[in-house]
Amino acid sequence: MKRIVVFASVAACAFTACDIERLPFDSVDKEQIVDNPEANLNALLNGCYAQLKIWSDPMHRCGEYAGDNMMIRGSSTDAFYEFISYSRTPNNYRLQNFWDYGYKAIAQASNIINLIKEGQNDEFDNKLGECYYIRGMMYFYLCRAYGRPYYQSPETNLGVPIVNGTPENMFELSLPDRSTVKNTYEQAINDLKKAEAMLSVNNGPAYASKGAAQAMLSKVYLYMSGTYENPNEEYAKLAVEYSDKVINSGDYTLLSRDEFMKYNTYTPENNKESIFVVKRVASEFSGYDHYYGIGGMYSNIGGMGWGEMYSSAKYLCLLDETGRNDWREKSRKIVDARAAFIEPQYTDDNKEVFRFIKNVYDVSGEQTNYNYVQADLIRSGNTLSCKEGEKTYTLTAIDAEQEIYSIKYEDGNTYTGVIDNYIALNRVYPMFYITKCSREGEDSQLHSPILSRLGEIYLNRAEAYAKLGNYSAALTDLNIIRERSIPGAGYSSLNATNASDRIDKERQLELAYQAERSYDVYRNGKALTRNYPGPHNAMEAISANDYRVVYFIPQDAINSYPGTLTQNPVK
Repeated sequence: MKRIVVFASVAACAFTACDIERLPFDSVDKEQIVDNPEANLNALLNGCYAQLKIWSDPMHRCGEYAGDNMMIRGSSTDAFYEFISYSRTPNNYRLQNFWDYGYKAIAQASNIINLIKEGQNDEFDNKLGECYYIRGMMYFYLCRAYGRPYYQSPETNLGVPIVNGTPENMFELSLPDRSTVKNTYEQAINDLKKAEAMLSVNNGPAYASKGAAQAMLSKVYLYMSGTYENPNEEYAKLAVEYSDKVINSGDYTLLSRDEFMKYNTYTPENNKESIFVVKRVASEFSGYDHYYGIGGMYSNIGGMGWGEMYSSAKYLCLLDETGRNDWREKSRKIVDARAAFIEPQYTDDNKEVFRFIKNVYDVSGEQTNYNYVQADLIRSGNTLSCKEGEKTYTLTAIDAEQEIYSIKYEDGNTYTGVIDNYIALNRVYPMFYITKCSREGEDSQLHSPILSRLGEIYLNRAEAYAKLGNYSAALTDLNIIRERSIPGAGYSSLNATNASDRIDKERQLELAYQAERSYDVYRNGKALTRNYPGPHNAMEAISANDYRVVYFIPQDAINSYPGTLTQNPVK
């Protein structure tokens, strides 16, 4: 009787001795599944979704920590610090988890596809469609992390190995090397189109659906659509086509502004904007698990979470672009709805300060970084000043109504800042907590990572329209999202000179903390800059051609691979 690994399928490209030893305990009779699929299919499919729960944690960290929406309080011995510092190495257990669980999901989905015959009934076909979605989506996410941006020679640059299923003979393996980026994308597209054709039931955003497949195709084609300067119109048109399918389906609805400001608190099944999420439930994610989840690094809520990463000054500045967001209880005013996901940790004494960011120089006078200053505010009639140490500075009003002022600082520079209450420091950095990945169902750090939602699809279509030169249609989509968060602040025009900056800015504001930002920068051929306080290299611009834009293949995967597995180049 043949037996096939299903629930804990060996990662196709990370075969270790430990994995092989587990095989007898994690296998299921092949004939049993084929003869009675109804009794086994749900359990097998649930195993695929279970892999996504573990995979989504390093997926988030790879995508978000390499961007410019967040900062960390200081260097860390955790492997994730390499994502922030860009000190890329192949010996990183978080990269290993991202790779292993991605390929386990691919293997398990493939095993079901290979076992269950199509066309038996609609229910079985729908479940096969879910498997195709998971596999196609996973190839795309793995390729965008380990393969170079699509516009950079996809025919020759390497993506990831295409290995669809657990091999019959685990002890005499010879697996293919990495496919090209182009071939990996083609595999993802073929799977997602197959999913689109087979999926007929929408069980909510925690499960793959026709809309989820179309949303992912919208994203995949956008990644293939070239840069603004050199667009690929064929793929831009397809990005528009699949965005149209999702938007016109009527299955999803943008939340109102007030609802959107509570987006993070809704459970997936109660969020009409969500298309596909990796659902977490409190029963499997409780207690001190909250410290180690995605939100646990961004905040401490109810005593749970490390709260060591904060919103970057760059992101805060974008939020304030059309007006100051004021989080103080006595004068709370959220101008940009996306500021609702930021929670400064004010101290209880309501001490007033003038907060600004100054340049930091070395002994030779070269700027090396930035840092926050929170100088005690002094009110004397109509005159405002602040005191830092023994030095007092007079404030000059820039916008007194919003309490925005400037000072001539001791280093000769004039800095702009705001009057605010004192925010508690972690080391030397004010704690601007991020809660977008917390409070689902109002349960501390519970969070179901979002892979697709309707707001993103409008932005996908806006970018694709712009790359096609249809700036009027792009402007309409862009302003739908912008004015949801900042009523009345829509752009009056969009053209070849400003489309790139405005669309990318809106994507950064809207999709922050959803693991999109770093990939968005590089796939459009831009450089990523982080000119704000933090322990990272704040003076560096990371080019889209830099070798560090992609991650190294985990060394353990290379060492244990039954065949050649080519590493990404250094330099």
